[in-house]
Amino acid sequence: MQKTFNITGMCRPAKHYMADISNKLDQVIMMVEQGDYFIINRPRQYGKTTILYSLSAFLQKTGEYIVFNTSFEGIGEDIFNDEKIFSSGFVRLLARYATVYAPFLVDFLEEKADTTVSMEQLSQLISEMAKQTDLKIVLIIDEVDKSSNNQLFIHFLAMLRNKYLESDLFKTFHAVVLAGVHDVRTLKLKIRSDEEKIYNSPWNIASEFKVNMNLLPAEIKPMLEEYASDRKIKMNTQHVVNQIFYYTSGYPYLVSKLCKIMDENMGLKKTMKEWTGDDVEIAVKELVTQNNTNFESLTKNLENNPLLYEMIYKIAIDNEPISFNIHHPITNLAHLYGFIENKNGKIIIHNRIYNEVIVNYMINKMELSQSQKGHIIGLEYKKDNNSLNMEGILLGFQSFMKKEYSKKDRDFLEKNGRLNFMAFLKPIINGSGYDFKEVQISDEKRLDLVITYINHKYIAELKLWHGEKAHEKGLLQLADYLDRQAVDEGYLLIFDHAKVKKWNSKWIESNGKKIFSVWV
Repeated sequence: MQKTFNITGMCRPAKHYMADISNKLDQVIMMVEQGDYFIINRPRQYGKTTILYSLSAFLQKTGEYIVFNTSFEGIGEDIFNDEKIFSSGFVRLLARYATVYAPFLVDFLEEKADTTVSMEQLSQLISEMAKQTDLKIVLIIDEVDKSSNNQLFIHFLAMLRNKYLESDLFKTFHAVVLAGVHDVRTLKLKIRSDEEKIYNSPWNIASEFKVNMNLLPAEIKPMLEEYASDRKIKMNTQHVVNQIFYYTSGYPYLVSKLCKIMDENMGLKKTMKEWTGDDVEIAVKELVTQNNTNFESLTKNLENNPLLYEMIYKIAIDNEPISFNIHHPITNLAHLYGFIENKNGKIIIHNRIYNEVIVNYMINKMELSQSQKGHIIGLEYKKDNNSLNMEGILLGFQSFMKKEYSKKDRDFLEKNGRLNFMAFLKPIINGSGYDFKEVQISDEKRLDLVITYINHKYIAELKLWHGEKAHEKGLLQLADYLDRQAVDEGYLLIFDHAKVKKWNSKWIESNGKKIFSVWV
């Protein structure tokens, strides 16, 4: 059976091409061997289930452990509404997994299921079960936050905590591993009849989970080397890996999804037997236009949390230099959902693909709420050699802004200037290119657009006008960026919020680079 790239559920080494997660697994194994109680909380499709599967398989092979690798996925909501139903149901859940991991415990657990009808009895059963074996018992619960907004769930977690604390006096669990999107130490829960939201008590016994779950280039590379060997294709593996990491920042789902798209595209090219950096670019272009559950969760979380939307807008569109403080509820929430990362103490969008998807979504929202009157896509924006007339595009946007600039629209246009330009640009490059945002964290609030169109690349910098001195500094910064991108010409769009606008435009030379500057 030929291996494939997997983007749903857990990855299995025999069926799927997998990144080398051995270093991550070693760190988790060490925590279990130390007898830790810990929570793996990461966003959806981040490799949690795969690491738990690998952990369980390793521990079982040692012959020293019994591992109950369980999950609350698909367990239903009703079981959490009644202590009797939950207690009995959890014993049956253990019995089901015991058929695989500890068959000699199945009869014991099934006999006790009907008579275990309270949390206290469930606690006692765990102690009795532990006496049945000399092996160390490890409890793993995946999707532990599936049904977390009630008192019964808190009672269950408290019982697990107490059983773990009793392990020095009575043989219970050697280690407890919980996994989910939320960290159950800090879940905000509705657990009172008046639905007052409060935090549950601190889980001061829980060890901090510090394992970096992003896939690093060195971990992605073996997966592509195996693929290239199996399919007998040529590949500058390191270059392709670097391109994949450039766009994904190692987000596991996005890494696998890009590889899957490239594999499928390869199947369409019967005469092609090579992966290149261009194939990564094509896959990225295809991915950002797709609809999938991962992207849907991004937009759903933005729509459900106005304060989160506002913060992400400031970062992705306005390039506000916001400090990363995990203790701030909105920052914590954004990090929890995988929107952001900490870069040198500042918040950035986690990866370039997410940034593109989020900005496109915000552009569409603006288009639906504010029509861009007068924006006509004409041939003057494109050249005969399948390239863009970027000079014409910037002048066209200037003309659009000048036409729409009035007392009525001024506040809206100035507040949403960057978004307006990206909305103006989007239909021009639609179908043949895309624009990635390269955020430069500085007082200048620069936002560089790396625009690809067919086989051409353009660099456009968007920034606010802060005077001539800052402008000269900005030109040198842009020239340096153009040099690093191996581009000779660049474009500078300056948003001038002066009461009397000049609406200037001119070509400027800086450090050997030609830069077309337009003021709006």
